[in-house]
Order: sequence, then C-alpha cells, then structure tokens
Amino acid sequence: MGDGAGGGKVRRPVPRHLGAMHLSGTVLLLTFLVPPLWMVNAAYATPPDDPTADAPFILLVPVSAMCLALHLAVQIPAGLLGSWLGRSRRAAAGYGFALATAGALSLLLLYGVGWRSSSDGLPTVWADSMVRASLGLACYMWFVRTRAGSAPRRRD
Repeated sequence: MGDGAGGGKVRRPVPRHLGAMHLSGTVLLLTFLVPPLWMVNAAYATPPDDPTADAPFILLVPVSAMCLALHLAVQIPAGLLGSWLGRSRRAAAGYGFALATAGALSLLLLYGVGWRSSSDGLPTVWADSMVRASLGLACYMWFVRTRAGSAPRRRD
C-alpha cells in the first residue's frame, strides 16, 4: 500500500466491510434454520384436512424474503453506522450503536411491511428479528474490528 498525505499507511476498509457483510448475512441465514415463531404458528393455524390451505413449505418464501430484507435494510446499514460511530471507542460501544440502529431500522421495516400493532404480533416478530440480526451484527463488528493477520500463530 502507498503512503497517504500524512505519511502513514492508507487504510482500505472496503474489503473488510464486504467480508463482514457476507459473514453477517451467512450467520443471519443460518439463524433461520430455526424457524421463526410466526412461521410455526402460521403453519399450524390451518387444520390438516383442509384442502384449501396452503402447504407449510409455501412459508419458506416469506422467510427467505424476510432474511434478505433484514440483511439489506437492517444489518448492513447498522453494521456500517456502528463501525463508523464506534471506530475510536471500545468494541462494546460500536456494537451498542449498531444494535440501537438495528432496533430502529427493524421496527421501521416491520411497520412498513404491515405489522403495525401488538395485536398483529409486532413485539414478538420484532424481538425475533432483533435476536437474529444481533448475532449477525456481533460477527460483523468482530470481523471489522480485528486486524488482518492478527490471529495468533501456532508455534511447533
């Protein structure tokens, strides 16, 4: 890498953020291996002998859409903002900024797709989405804050 105007190394954070985005998206996708409570409730809401009911596997489409929406609209902006606001602070502060941002963004996302009141199950779906997003955000913040090549090497 070249020298910057100040004589120090020029930092290239874009590859680190791209890697962190992919890692957090993978973790988010893996959290959906445990089905959301709203999906399980919807799958068991219809009687098994009802021929007009949709098959439960049809619910995989909204789950994958929810995973993609959470990643693009919540995790990536929250991770970028949390790492930017917490760049000169402790790791917990950056993660706290990211979680606060994710909480607001996920609430806006759920409100925008139609969950508007507690009778619709908004608190349950919001809590579920926050737990899933927070695991991915923790991986995002860890990946961005560790330096390349900082893993301890084994000495034989």
